[in-house]
Amino acid sequence: MTTRLRRTALVSALTAALLCSATAAFSADFDGSRRLICATVDAHACDPGQTCLHGLPDDIGVPRFMRIDFADKTIAGPKRTTQIRYLDTSADQIMMQGTELGYAWTVVIDKTDGTLSMTLVNRDDTYAVFGYCTPT
Repeated sequence: MTTRLRRTALVSALTAALLCSATAAFSADFDGSRRLICATVDAHACDPGQTCLHGLPDDIGVPRFMRIDFADKTIAGPKRTTQIRYLDTSADQIMMQGTELGYAWTVVIDKTDGTLSMTLVNRDDTYAVFGYCTPT
C-alpha cells in the first residue's frame, strides 16, 4: 500500500512538473523574444454618433497578415512596414504603439495565448481589429 501511494505521488509530481514546463514553453512564444505572424479576423469601424459597422479587416484596409519583429521594432504587412515607437511588456500582455497614414495605432498581444487586439484612431474614425498570432 505504501509503495502504491509513493508511486501515485511521484506520478502526480512528474505530471505537474511537465504541465508547468509545457505552459512556460508555450507562453514563451508570446513574450516578445520571438517574431510573430498575426492574422486579423474581425473588425469594427466606428464614427462619432453612429453605430459601429462590423466586417472583415480587409474591408477597412487592414492587412490579413502582419509580421511583428520585436528585435527590429517593426510591424510589416504586404504593402508597408511601420515602426513600433513604444513597446511595453507586462506579466500578461505586450503593448505596442505607433503612427501611420494619419492614424495612431495600438496593438496588444495576450502573452498566454497570442490573441491580438488593435485600434487605429484619427480625429474622424476609430477602428477596432481582433486576431491571433503565432511564432514564426
